Amino acid sequence: MAAPPPDPVPVAYQGGGSAAVPVWLNKGDNAWQMISATLVGLQSMPGLVILYGSIVKKKWAVNSAFMALYAFAAVVVCWVTWAYKMAFGHKLAPFWGKAGHALNQEYLVGPAMLPATAHYGKDGLLETAMATPFYPMASMVWFQGVFAAITLILLAGSVLGRMNFRAWMMFVPLWLTCSYTVGAFSLWGGGFLFQWGVMDYSGGYVIHLSSGIAGFTTAYWVGPRCTKDRERFPPNNVLLMLAGAGLLWLGWAGFNGGDPYTANTDSSIAVLNTNVCAATSLLMWTLLDVIFFKKPSVIGAVQGMITGLVCITPAAGLVQGWAAIVMGVFSGSVPWFTMMVVHKRWTLLQKIDDTLGVFHTHAVAGYMGGILTGIFAEPTLCSLFLPVPNSRGGIYGGSGGVQIGKQLVGGAFIIGWNLVVTSVICILVGLVVPLRMPEEELMIGDDAVHGEEAYALWGDGEKYDSTKHGSEDTLHNNMSFTGATQVI
Repeated sequence: MAAPPPDPVPVAYQGGGSAAVPVWLNKGDNAWQMISATLVGLQSMPGLVILYGSIVKKKWAVNSAFMALYAFAAVVVCWVTWAYKMAFGHKLAPFWGKAGHALNQEYLVGPAMLPATAHYGKDGLLETAMATPFYPMASMVWFQGVFAAITLILLAGSVLGRMNFRAWMMFVPLWLTCSYTVGAFSLWGGGFLFQWGVMDYSGGYVIHLSSGIAGFTTAYWVGPRCTKDRERFPPNNVLLMLAGAGLLWLGWAGFNGGDPYTANTDSSIAVLNTNVCAATSLLMWTLLDVIFFKKPSVIGAVQGMITGLVCITPAAGLVQGWAAIVMGVFSGSVPWFTMMVVHKRWTLLQKIDDTLGVFHTHAVAGYMGGILTGIFAEPTLCSLFLPVPNSRGGIYGGSGGVQIGKQLVGGAFIIGWNLVVTSVICILVGLVVPLRMPEEELMIGDDAVHGEEAYALWGDGEKYDSTKHGSEDTLHNNMSFTGATQVI
């Protein structure tokens, strides 16, 4: 019998069990996961790079953007070298996975799996098998890597305008290793909070609560900006800030839409809820600005957008649309209150210089979102996502009341761990290099730290001379920045 003619279709495009398209691969899921990872990556690069470089004083534009750029690059390398498996590998401890690299071909082209996520009941019997999405491990490693990267970048928002860049270079890999991987494994990778049934759909605790608490803690150890910067810190480019904020908002579709690890109905609900909550929160924050400050603040609107995105993150695919609106009302008002009222009256908050108010926008909004998840999580939607049977929010009766307690405990663990571990890291780094820039660099800014400036306002390469060009404050002496954010 004659041999069959050769298949004219290249191996890379053949289906039905070829090496490039194995039988377990779902091309739709893989495409969505890669798109989601790219959207989350765009939130950082260029989203937060642009936002940070624009929302700070002109003299810190380069340094702030560079802190975000460096963190993104450093996390990616550390992630594939040892950190990914600490967050999503085999169990080493109830809160940590075994370290190991994610670089070899056999591992990355094989099917994605999170080995510690198998859920067992009290009787020891398997209730839910481990997570095994229908795409390669490489997609999972990259998707989770961009989540890790944005967490460090969000943390940086608390220490902009004074942290020694060399100290930041050491801080990033240490915090990723000792703090982020613990939260990720505990809540997502199969650790004790995951097994207990604490709900964190896409990072309200793992990313936002941890970055907010760690950022606030780091700000304490680094110390404040120079007095002149604390007194007046106007954004250098509001329109570019809005461009960065827009990338952050729309990139959240990958942030929350990609976390079911599949392109399913729950992913669609998560994306819709994300946008509904963010829009509601922005409107609520703006309304409060108009009522109490008599002016609608653009910067305040961006803060409201962020708190809405943060608040819905732990609940995105677990709550109904009406609950997303309710959460938006809370996220646009509670962090506004803590930032505008509590911050002014609490001495501790005033002493610690949290540059962009990350404590309010991420820690407060993230913890609140986790608690509201325990209240509003809808049982049917929970069954589409959570491995723990009969999960439900408090308003749905049954075991729902217990869920609120779980959410409180889960958030408390993240807060406690970050307070302690971040402090230890700062102390250790401080023994090697100063955490804070020297005073002369704080006075000059980018030109002293990097030898570069963001804008050539007085000639190409001409050295800044206040006697010729006027001080930076003079350039803004006719600008009024009385919006909500200016208290930070």
